[in-house]
Amino acid sequence: MTTTSAEGTGSVAALTPRQTVQAISGLMMGLFVAILAGTVVSTALPRIIHDLGASQSSYTWVVTLELLAMTATVPLWGKLADLYNNKLLLQLSLGFFVVGSLVAGFAPNIEVLLGSRVLQGLGGGGLTALVQIVMAAIIPPRELGRYSGIFGAVFASATVGGPLLGGFLVDSPLGWRACFLVGVPFVLVAMFLLQRTLHLATVRREVKIDWWGAFLITAGVSMLLVWSSFGSKLGWVSLESFLLVAGALLVLLVAVLVERKHPEPIIPMDLFRNRTVSLSIVASALVGVAMFGGSVFLAQYFQIAQGYSPTAAGLMGLPLIIGMMGASTVAGGLITKTGKWKIYLVAGSVLLPIGLALFGTIDAQTSKYVLWGFMLVLGVGIGLVMQNLVLAAQNDVPARELGAATSAVSFFRSMGGTIGVSVLGAILANNIAETLNPGGGATGGSGAVPNIAELPPAIRTVVENAYGDATAELFMMSVPFAVLALIAVVFIKEKPLLTTSGAERRAAEEGEPDKLDA
Repeated sequence: MTTTSAEGTGSVAALTPRQTVQAISGLMMGLFVAILAGTVVSTALPRIIHDLGASQSSYTWVVTLELLAMTATVPLWGKLADLYNNKLLLQLSLGFFVVGSLVAGFAPNIEVLLGSRVLQGLGGGGLTALVQIVMAAIIPPRELGRYSGIFGAVFASATVGGPLLGGFLVDSPLGWRACFLVGVPFVLVAMFLLQRTLHLATVRREVKIDWWGAFLITAGVSMLLVWSSFGSKLGWVSLESFLLVAGALLVLLVAVLVERKHPEPIIPMDLFRNRTVSLSIVASALVGVAMFGGSVFLAQYFQIAQGYSPTAAGLMGLPLIIGMMGASTVAGGLITKTGKWKIYLVAGSVLLPIGLALFGTIDAQTSKYVLWGFMLVLGVGIGLVMQNLVLAAQNDVPARELGAATSAVSFFRSMGGTIGVSVLGAILANNIAETLNPGGGATGGSGAVPNIAELPPAIRTVVENAYGDATAELFMMSVPFAVLALIAVVFIKEKPLLTTSGAERRAAEEGEPDKLDA
């Protein structure tokens, strides 16, 4: 049974461009903080681990726990978005983020810090799913491209600015704790803006949430992510790895059986009968492996193979971000103007393997100008693909499944990226170790990342070449995944973009106009 209620009055109606910008201001602020939290801490981790007296294994868990919580809970947030008021859910996810950030900022030991990262991950999972869902609810698919530039700018500024800000804060009198606390004021501003500017239709459906399905999906995905993160330490072909993977697959199989029988599954199996959604999910997962699996190691390449400082390495990545921003903005405007979207999705899917293959030719001596050119190609490819896969799925599902479809595409992209980073990162480490220490000597057998500035010239050259060649090989290994993503994209059927928002479609599907909240 579905009921509608409201704290205010007024039927669902399309927003003006000014009202839309006001409505998404809080969304963009929240998204900025979520991305910033994942990037600002990267340069602070060595100092954090040292000051809290933690072990090297804790270094990995500080990152992994947030990633696990975020990735595993995206489908649950997406399903809740189909059942409850999205504005309330956004405020809840931001609340998790505030609490997690405050606890992390004042953490007295590593155990408390790890717990706070779970809370931050829960908040980040909500923002990852809900920002795109709410944008689809208030903006028709035909008009979404108009605002992709804002999304790209937020993504780029948080991605590039995070490491730079983290390094500045760690070296300042504020110390590493400020890396966690700096986002709190932004979250509070986002919560205020959302309360004042975001007005969504309130639809309450009297249903029982599939908590068992949510638990099983979260457990199965978490086991896979733990295996991909620590497979190199456990041994990819070992009893521990076998038990983790087999256990994860068994749990996910039971989850599918539970989902098929529940009237309100977390991930509706009907979604996979939709050709557009299924192909978007497959392409998104493969793009995640290819995109994150290679590009995430660029900063390390710049610092070790090319000898740049952390700050300079962050600035070297600007062409990649510029390519993403420019492509998403220009393509978004053209999509809104013409209503045609597949040509940009295919073009991006073609550029992605080309950009990865170009990076497969680099070494420690590659000119920065050549690298900038390669990054522009890769950035344009990513910018054309990433958001348009979500757009294709959102345009082809009933409004009641908008949340589930959006979160499914985002979830599988995050899954692909997480597994890609973990597995390819382990391969990178092994290749470098074999190159530097074929006999297990002292140069790199510990697996520690060397400080180039402290190495003798002869050894420094060897290390630079090892990292340059290994990074190139990593990009080449990402190319087949990008090619498979291209094949999936080619088979996605282009359908005319709808001219009504998700809220308007939802009202029509339910048979009565919804009301807006205050």
